[in-house]
Amino acid sequence: MKILYGVQGTGNGHTTRARIMAKALADAGAQVDWVFSGRERDKFFDMEPFGNFQSYRGLTFATQSGKVLYLKTALTSNIVQLFQDTKKVNVEGYDFIINDFEPVSAWAAKRAGKKVIGISHQSAFFYDIPKVDSNIFVSWFMRNFAPVTMPIGLHWHHFNQPILPPLVDCSHYPNISTPKHYLVYLPFAGLDDIVPQLREFPQYDFFIYQPVPAAYDEGNIHVRPFSRQGFQLDLHRCEGVICSAGFELPSEAIHLGKKILVQPVAGQMEQKSNALALEKLGYGYSTKKFDVETLRKWLPLNAPAKAQDYPDVAKALVNWLMKGGGEDIRELQQQLWQEQIDQVTPTAQVFAK
Repeated sequence: MKILYGVQGTGNGHTTRARIMAKALADAGAQVDWVFSGRERDKFFDMEPFGNFQSYRGLTFATQSGKVLYLKTALTSNIVQLFQDTKKVNVEGYDFIINDFEPVSAWAAKRAGKKVIGISHQSAFFYDIPKVDSNIFVSWFMRNFAPVTMPIGLHWHHFNQPILPPLVDCSHYPNISTPKHYLVYLPFAGLDDIVPQLREFPQYDFFIYQPVPAAYDEGNIHVRPFSRQGFQLDLHRCEGVICSAGFELPSEAIHLGKKILVQPVAGQMEQKSNALALEKLGYGYSTKKFDVETLRKWLPLNAPAKAQDYPDVAKALVNWLMKGGGEDIRELQQQLWQEQIDQVTPTAQVFAK
């Protein structure tokens, strides 16, 4: 089986999902050519599972201090370059073309009239799920940023829609909960935006992942450079997670039963919708403002929900592909959600605005 797999590389969540799928595909003996876009090639890390991957500029949002800068996004987007890059991607000779919200390979396939299977969280927004600030423009954007012919959405719950559970790694790290140890990952904010607030709680230890050259510790503040192994170790041994309202990290935290506080990126519909879903399901809390008052209310709280044991979705998807990858995933969906012990406790409250 030969596959072309496109991955949006602006966020680490997409790359994490790709690593999970890469392992499942390798175990099945599939040959995969990987395409990444959204950041410079040297800004990717831990890319060994993807071999000699292709890398393109693609399209991405410009952000500053946790806010999407739409004017800067428009000014820095290079549509001409995107069109030229699509002509460099060979989409011929593949059994399947899979896409995780990656525009270059998706548009290359669309221009060639090829079918594309979209396996992504963004594909869940094609269906009736909790949404905030959705409108005609946003719906058009979600469908056309990286167009696919068969969207397979991933989410924390099925919401009675044809959606699959998240792709979660089958980790070998021991899952423990160290009291008052917290993992902090706010990729759209700098250290100056978050450290002053955390210093107000010296009785807690905060392990903050940022693009720094080396690890350092200052009292209860522990700053760490990006490292897949280090991040996973801190995730598995922490009591709770403070992060943006992306999809992959909250998925891992839900799977492990960690306490969660998310701050959606301002102006981003997907993250605001994720925060709403997280609260509706009772899996975590959200805040618009990362301040001392919010932390003072949230840090003493217990985890609002027990660990959700998500099944091995990657293996199931690869098996489905090996059997031909039919046009209907309803049987696969029913099988996967039946495997999960889904105990939703809708008790979370929006306590910080």
